[in-house]
Amino acid sequence: MDSQHPDLHPLYAQHLATLKSRADAALARAGLDHLVIAAGEPSMQFLDDRPYPFAVNPHFKHWLPVTKAPGSWLVYTPGQRPKLVYLQPHDYWHVVPEAPAGYWVEHFDIVVIREAADARAHLPKDAARCATLGEANVAAHGLAPSNPQAVLDYLHWQRSIKTPYELAMLRVASKIGVRAHRAAERAFREGKSEFDIHVAYLAAARQTDNELPYTNIIGLNEHAAILHYMDLAHAPPAHLHSFLIDAGASFHGYASDITRTHAARGAEEFQSLIDAVDAAQRSFVAKVRAGQSYPELHIHAHHVLAGILKDFGFIRMSAESAVESGVSSTFFPHGLGHPIGLQVHDVAGFQASDAGGTIARPPGHPYLRMTRVLEPGMVVTIEPGLYFIDLLLAELKVKPAAKDVDWAKVDAFRPYGGIRIEDDVACTDGEPENLTREAFAQAG
Repeated sequence: MDSQHPDLHPLYAQHLATLKSRADAALARAGLDHLVIAAGEPSMQFLDDRPYPFAVNPHFKHWLPVTKAPGSWLVYTPGQRPKLVYLQPHDYWHVVPEAPAGYWVEHFDIVVIREAADARAHLPKDAARCATLGEANVAAHGLAPSNPQAVLDYLHWQRSIKTPYELAMLRVASKIGVRAHRAAERAFREGKSEFDIHVAYLAAARQTDNELPYTNIIGLNEHAAILHYMDLAHAPPAHLHSFLIDAGASFHGYASDITRTHAARGAEEFQSLIDAVDAAQRSFVAKVRAGQSYPELHIHAHHVLAGILKDFGFIRMSAESAVESGVSSTFFPHGLGHPIGLQVHDVAGFQASDAGGTIARPPGHPYLRMTRVLEPGMVVTIEPGLYFIDLLLAELKVKPAAKDVDWAKVDAFRPYGGIRIEDDVACTDGEPENLTREAFAQAG
């Protein structure tokens, strides 16, 4: 990190102290003595000697900013320094992980091993006294992951509240994502293809596809109506109407998740619709405050977006009728957002308490990804959208509410695909912190 970023040593020390305290409580609740976390192992593709891209266990990278050390382990016993068992193999076929270095190493007892099997000698002897977190393929000679639910529930619940260190990581991830979004928009304005826009994004982010937190969604024209469009056409369309990009970046294991929609030159009415959704999105961000029910905010968003549909002449019914009849869900079929942090869709979005349980989604909203009440320290995305999706419009056309839809107007907007605008927002004790908008403002 450069001079523009805060000194990470005190932030990380505080972060680690918080994780130790949480682990102490989780182990006490489960009646266990040790927390053992496997970094993970690459999985091989079926009938091939080619591995899938490695993705580190999020519990592992919560403790330290190491994302490319498969075969490594972390051990924490209350009252002791955490231990890192770090696999650095003798290997001339692949890149060997670099020796541990950085602001975090002084806080760990580090053991370097050369063979994966050597890890077992450095892990607790009694597997039954361990909460071992990881995938099934990482069993180290008798220490197979147990993933005790009581421990996972407690740790996941607590992970919803980000430490100051984590917020610093998320801010940097947002800055990287914004830099790449700017490059992608320039490529769009230059008439580039989806594939070439994607390449421009990677170059600006300085990250490969596998290093990004999720696969980029880059859709021109009607492709913006496909919520998870990832096909990347190599040739630009004959006529440019619109561009939707949903893409993030990674930093030290943390993710940003940013979506913007752009109108082509001459698409004034579509630009006006983007502006209306953008204003609505900002108003939803302003409600990311402690005590706010996320499902209630999602329902509120439906009413506001339905009002935009009415204002622009797509529907003739009231906003209330559009929501009650399900018409608003035709145009806004996904949830308002989700928790974000170590994972793009972070854990515990539905969890009822630190002992587990589930808070159900509101009826009629099966794709909402969070049902919690917001608390200071939570980071969520706010991503409303309006789309012209052929499949959903065809289903609406045979319903009684179809008579209150201006189908000619809808058809005129099908070539634009849709609109989504997404920011990453931290809930605080007061005004929300919009990580995305602040990164755009700093980028100039």
